[in-house]
Amino acid sequence: MKQGAQGSPGSPGAPAAARVPEQQRPAAVGPGRERDATVPSAARGEHTHGERPVPGPRAEVRRSSVRGQILDALRTALVTGDLKPGEVYSAPVLGERFGVSATPVREAMQQLALEGAVEVVPNRGFRVIERGARELAELAEVRALIEVPVMLRLARTVPAERWAELRPLAEETVRAAAAGCPATYAESDRSFHRAVLALSGNAQLVRIAEDLHRRSQWPPVRHGRAGLVADAAEHLALLDALTAGDLEVVRELVTEHFTGAP
Repeated sequence: MKQGAQGSPGSPGAPAAARVPEQQRPAAVGPGRERDATVPSAARGEHTHGERPVPGPRAEVRRSSVRGQILDALRTALVTGDLKPGEVYSAPVLGERFGVSATPVREAMQQLALEGAVEVVPNRGFRVIERGARELAELAEVRALIEVPVMLRLARTVPAERWAELRPLAEETVRAAAAGCPATYAESDRSFHRAVLALSGNAQLVRIAEDLHRRSQWPPVRHGRAGLVADAAEHLALLDALTAGDLEVVRELVTEHFTGAP
């Protein structure tokens, strides 16, 4: 995405800003800016000269946790490609898109930095990390090292009726894949894997595995609806193998799934 001029909210034809309760907005000192002396200037992303608005519909924030909703929206933008690898985005411009102040955007971006999705660019904002094939392969390897032994153990110990309870989640991934929306599919994909691993009773395992899973979902390895449909079909096959206790098929499916999953 190339940088360009930012239109003011009050200009003719500009879309109306989404409404957020006033107590969630810090005192503004100019269009798209605010006082925030507690955050180092290098992490503020205040310089917006020549920067275009980020593409995509303006989202109206309604939840009490503005930061949480912005974080979810930014994660979605990573999966869909609205936030492009290598590009730098400032908190004020992203805040303008979501109709909020720069503060919750900056806080969400700092969380994404901890997750390895973006990096701070002093006096400019946040650059989306360019993740290559090698890093994605490493993530797939780590996921397999963690999850394959757990799923093999679950295949030996979990009764068939428990696996039957997860079939609606697997079928939901199929529906999401057929719709062709990468963000919707990414969420349903994580929900299915989270539910499978939750049967281990190990909350720390679930948390670590989901973090690795989220990191592996951008940029997508499989493109288009056909790739999503193929990935979702593997969920149903995996569930059948887990139900049957077929350890060899479980091992093969999980390994292949991680290697090619979005």
